[in-house]
Amino acid sequence: MRDAVIVEAVRTPVGKRNGALSGVHPADLSAGVLTSLAARSGVDPAVVDDVVWGCVTQSGEQTFDIARTAVLSAGWPETVPGVTVDRQCGSSQQSVHFVAAGLIAGQYDVAIAGGVESMSRAPMGSSLGDARPYGTGFDTRYGGVFPNQGIGAEMIVDKWGMSRAQLDEFALSSHAKAAAAQDGGHFDGQIGPVTLLDGTVVEQDEGIRRGGTVDGLATLRTVFRPEGGRITAGNSSQISDGAAALLMTTSQKAAELGLTPLARVHTAVVAGADPIVMLTAPIPATAKALQRSGLSINEIGAFEVNEAFAPVPLAWLAELGADPKALNPLGGAIALGHPLGGSGARLMTTLVHHMRDNGIRYGLQTMCEGGGQANATILELL
Repeated sequence: MRDAVIVEAVRTPVGKRNGALSGVHPADLSAGVLTSLAARSGVDPAVVDDVVWGCVTQSGEQTFDIARTAVLSAGWPETVPGVTVDRQCGSSQQSVHFVAAGLIAGQYDVAIAGGVESMSRAPMGSSLGDARPYGTGFDTRYGGVFPNQGIGAEMIVDKWGMSRAQLDEFALSSHAKAAAAQDGGHFDGQIGPVTLLDGTVVEQDEGIRRGGTVDGLATLRTVFRPEGGRITAGNSSQISDGAAALLMTTSQKAAELGLTPLARVHTAVVAGADPIVMLTAPIPATAKALQRSGLSINEIGAFEVNEAFAPVPLAWLAELGADPKALNPLGGAIALGHPLGGSGARLMTTLVHHMRDNGIRYGLQTMCEGGGQANATILELL
């Protein structure tokens, strides 16, 4: 039987908005991780059947099928194709699912899944302009309500009865875990440094803040509900720049190429939920993945649940009953940042390295996505 295995995974550092990576074209950010994959694995790029690339804001520099542009920018053979995927924040996690399906079906032997987002250069929502993406059918069904992720986060806070202090404490723990991981060198093996045009080498995530306090975060104004709201910039994901990629093949092909697989894609699902609240789909997606896999929540040793807003992983924890210590063990998007189309591959790169470094057999990744969707993926360490 054919399977789908990950043989290498690499990401850029995650840059802050208008930070060190803001001067790098997103195609070049993408090309950098492709180059790193080839260098680390020793694989000849000519054997790559496809590059499946996530990107959300496909406007300006991120248009014209950035997957293909990235391949050519990396200097790879013109015979290597690329295609760009948009499942909102889960775009590059969906890329992994598409590549896994292609490998198992026999359409691919070697392929790359990943994604990019330069939110400094292609601001969130810039592809929309003044247009309204919802037609009459949607308006009629949902009473003319225009979905807003921040309001959705506030709705989760209301439903699960979360306090502002609880959200801020979660945010501080994300920064603390990320700082400890950075100081301990736990990100070093997964990051491919980015060399800027002036020769500066960027090799660390920029968003991690140290020494914060609940009292300090309490001074931040609420963003989406000025009166009575609890969502602030401090307990939300950061606007970021970055890219990540995973080299995938089958166990048989890996043996032929002399590659050692890191992990197998054990189970891959996608689920939908309320598009107005929008952010709760990781809960049914996780349940679906566990049911399909035959595994229990207690058999999973590490979880990556994207921290779009603090209430998202907190509601997920409350509903699934997972071990809080296994959740986002190296910090999440509140501390590290959330480069939309690159985040799925960033989380998976972090997860697979963490599993390998700690001998964790099963890991699960899930993330909320625009439109009320979520991918969930279970990896098995090899």
